[in-house]
Amino acid sequence: MHTSPAPAAPATPSPATSPAAPRRRRLLSGAAVLATAALLAGVAPGSASASTGAAAPGAPYTGMGNCPLAAPAMHDPANLQVGCLVSVTNAGKFTLGSTVVPFNSPITLQFGFYWDKSAPEVSFPDGSTANQYTVVPPTNAPLLSAPMVQINIPGIQNYLPGITSVFAQVELAGPVTKFTPLATGEPYPVFQLPIKLHLYNALFGAHCYVGSDSSPLLLKPTTGSTAPTGSTPPMTGDPGTLGYDPDPNGHNALAISETNASLVDNTFTVPGASGCGLLGSLNQIINWTMGLPAAAGKDSVSFQQTNASFVLDTDIADLTAALKDSAAH
Repeated sequence: MHTSPAPAAPATPSPATSPAAPRRRRLLSGAAVLATAALLAGVAPGSASASTGAAAPGAPYTGMGNCPLAAPAMHDPANLQVGCLVSVTNAGKFTLGSTVVPFNSPITLQFGFYWDKSAPEVSFPDGSTANQYTVVPPTNAPLLSAPMVQINIPGIQNYLPGITSVFAQVELAGPVTKFTPLATGEPYPVFQLPIKLHLYNALFGAHCYVGSDSSPLLLKPTTGSTAPTGSTPPMTGDPGTLGYDPDPNGHNALAISETNASLVDNTFTVPGASGCGLLGSLNQIINWTMGLPAAAGKDSVSFQQTNASFVLDTDIADLTAALKDSAAH
């Protein structure tokens, strides 16, 4: 995948910023991989259709209406590439210590990103390299939002959800970093995603969490193989099926789709609960019930059936025009 020829762009950019330039040829040859990042994400059922006032983009940019096209970071003259991403994960699960948290509802991830002249590159064992991007949060929408999921309490019949069970919601615990879409298939994370789990129960109070902004669950999902510590066996993801679509209105933007991707990680640690019950009086009970804190190798996450779309351009003005014209058509 790293050496496959790049798809032809619908317009010829300047040599200084061309995605086909030797240093960035890899970006378009595997750009579709970026869509896998959508997994990751992600994690949220948030509204990917929230509008910033303009009409929502049409195909092939459906769902990108919250891309932060007007953000100052996207307009920096030093940027060589800019883009937008939106993805939906439809299945999967967390294993946290002795507790399994299933993903029963879609999870959505959305953001903009850029790569400038000072951005780092990552080198892989096969000698290839990939650009590492900076993420820009979306406009008027959460980067990550997730539906609540229900966790049954061992040994207790669940008669009253929220009392005889626990609801958990994934929340961001910091910025998404080290976005490396072309790590697809490599033993390297697509990005780093710090999260925390907000636990809800009638007895827990409003500030019961596993993980925090200062001590998050730092997920490093990959579509390749993980490298856990000790004797823990690795997990292996799948980049899914990739598709490329040149802009239908003659712009230089390139849209990439990814379907049925799988991102996995079993290298993170999970801290104990905090803020649960009056003065934290229920923290230890939750830790005992869930098997927390849990060292690396005892935890895992699997984002399955992830479908993502991503667009890449060398110029923010052209990217903005591409999304606007797609809405008009």
